[in-house]
Amino acid sequence: MQMAQTGQALGASYRFGERVGSGAVGEVWTVTSTDGRTLAAKVLRPEHADDPSLVERFVRERSVLLGLQDSHIVTVRDMVVEGERLAIVMDFIAGGSLRDVVKEAGPLAPEDAVNVAAEIFDALAFAHSRGVTHRDIKPDNVLLARPWSERETGDIRVSDFGISDVVGEKIRQTTGLIGTPQYMPPELISQGRSGPLGDVYSTGVLLYELLSGRTPFAGPGTDFSVAYRHVSSRPPRIPVDEALWGILDQLLSKDPAQRPTAGEAVSMLRRLAPKLAGTAPIARVEAPEDFDDVERHATVVRGAFTDDELAAFAAAPAAGVDAVVPDLGQAGSATIARPMPRREVQSRMDDRPEEKDTTPFWRTRKALLLAAGAVLLIVAMVVGFILLSPTSPQAAPTPAGQQLSTQLQDPATPTGLTISRSAAYEPSSGQVRLTVSYSAQKAPLSGEFLEVIPGLAENDACPAVTWDGATASRNQVSITGLDVECGWKLSGMEIPAGGSIQATAKVPVAPTDQKSLDAWLRSGSEATKAATQDPAVKGTAYPVQRLKGVEVRTPARVVTPSPLKITLVPVWAGGADELNPLYVSPSSGKPSQMLAAVTGGEKGLRFADGCGGALAVDSSGLTVTALQITPQCTVRASVGNFTELQSAPFGITSRENAGD
Repeated sequence: MQMAQTGQALGASYRFGERVGSGAVGEVWTVTSTDGRTLAAKVLRPEHADDPSLVERFVRERSVLLGLQDSHIVTVRDMVVEGERLAIVMDFIAGGSLRDVVKEAGPLAPEDAVNVAAEIFDALAFAHSRGVTHRDIKPDNVLLARPWSERETGDIRVSDFGISDVVGEKIRQTTGLIGTPQYMPPELISQGRSGPLGDVYSTGVLLYELLSGRTPFAGPGTDFSVAYRHVSSRPPRIPVDEALWGILDQLLSKDPAQRPTAGEAVSMLRRLAPKLAGTAPIARVEAPEDFDDVERHATVVRGAFTDDELAAFAAAPAAGVDAVVPDLGQAGSATIARPMPRREVQSRMDDRPEEKDTTPFWRTRKALLLAAGAVLLIVAMVVGFILLSPTSPQAAPTPAGQQLSTQLQDPATPTGLTISRSAAYEPSSGQVRLTVSYSAQKAPLSGEFLEVIPGLAENDACPAVTWDGATASRNQVSITGLDVECGWKLSGMEIPAGGSIQATAKVPVAPTDQKSLDAWLRSGSEATKAATQDPAVKGTAYPVQRLKGVEVRTPARVVTPSPLKITLVPVWAGGADELNPLYVSPSSGKPSQMLAAVTGGEKGLRFADGCGGALAVDSSGLTVTALQITPQCTVRASVGNFTELQSAPFGITSRENAGD
């Protein structure tokens, strides 16, 4: 296959610029599109492009990757299949990577490290909700929208989502690995595969590195020795806040079931971040001489290798052990995509000659197993008779006066709002204390929010609620258009970009057990989401919770030179709302309350030329003028958390031809 060269065409829409990097699966180049945009293209290596099955997977994954649109994910724009060349075209992110930050800045202040990790978990939570797992989270794959010294909230971008799904379908099975040794979750080493909770683990390793300047298991030995420590060793304790270490300990759990989900990790870190403000970075941590083994690490689920094989791989060749060690690449921090040797499983019966068994039957293993089974059956029958007997005592209910607590987090809305709820029942008060946390991503959010507080049982009356932290009133269907029982309108809520606020409610309900409390909290969350996403609802109430998208509308033809009329149309669950525009440019008068709610006002809105210089955008980014005649043009827009909007094509003509 011909290697890429500067100036060479890539498909029909791009031209190669400069090579900016290379990795295990391909090279990264800047490319220029036909409309003048600078993008990045990952060109897969020839050995991948020559695989017919990979080309099939490449095409199959196209719609998934193109649909992975989130403010914390590097957006995939196109996937090019050109002869033997396969390339993934994505946004070019110019601020460098977290790898550069780790090298230059060393350990970060805990608050900074936690906020960076929270934004990575935002990206993971979104991808996992769409069924996409990253499988190679590390600082190299986390990019910055601008240099670290100029960073702002929302600048984190996770790249290479879906790359492993394109190149690693066969490799990831029990005969291969894809990942980076210093960041590999233990189940990848022991089973040969991992899922979304593996991404959580790798991000925990990255957070550890941001805090300490090194990954937890980096140290002497081969690359497989480093990887094996994820299975066999405890992460060395670093001198950070106890609460922060507690979260790290959960993220780095050997058992995937003990780790939080990405969404839960976001909530945990964002609650902790304000408490870490002003805490200085710790000194760079050196690798320990020895790593502490975990207790009974053999309980980790296995499938790819046996314990003896794993231990042999980790010891060779430093200990002189004769073992064929899987090739994990040149360095523990480099992504690998390598086949691993197959294990030939041979029946032990084939290893020894036939011998006639002269042991009496009553002393054979089979006889003993049959006897043990009979005893267990008799015991089970006796226990079952006792339990089913009418005179047997009933199962003890939950002890009266027991304290209960639970929590729940909703997926982020398109506007960037995440709602987390926690409920605690105090028997002494006979009330549940409900805490509702509202978090924003890239844009500040404000206005009115709906919260449904149901009764404990399905037919119970709506409870009387006492609110703190927000101005609360009953939702009125005649005003909001949302016909929902037990709904509350919370006003005066202003959430900063990347921040969160809380409102608390005292609710006079008394759940009898944990299951009852869990069901009550879940019913309130589900009722709130159902009401705000009801396609039959008309009107503009609760825009932060209800807005699904924004359409950029322009006239079909524009005369030059003249201002371009741009209308931003809100899209609700029921469709586009042309009667209540978010914004009209050129603007006259104050911005709409909806725009202020979802972007913070005009400061969260920007237009851009989408047709290579035919449009001029003023310094405010709010007024666009048609300058050059062109048959087809578009205008791009960024509206708060909606960062990749584009109008339908329109033409620009001269005044002389306007009447033609």
